[in-house]
Amino acid sequence: MQQEHLKARNGKGFRYSQPVEGNINVAANLLKRCFDVDRPNCRWINDITYIWVLERWLYLAVVMDLYSRRIVGWAFDS
Repeated sequence: MQQEHLKARNGKGFRYSQPVEGNINVAANLLKRCFDVDRPNCRWINDITYIWVLERWLYLAVVMDLYSRRIVGWAFDS
């Protein structure tokens, strides 16, 4: 770096703060990562993802049965 006359750029240090908005309206973790199921319709899981389509965001929400690993419901909307 000395040969190329380069200097390191030091920015401000990152400070962690308490995430206030992240703790509001959070559901309890009832499943506790126990994905083994011995009968159908005992545990369902869901996920939501956003997809960029024709210059706008749409969402896809999916519900899956952990026993059969089949999709039991989904919604795709703006």
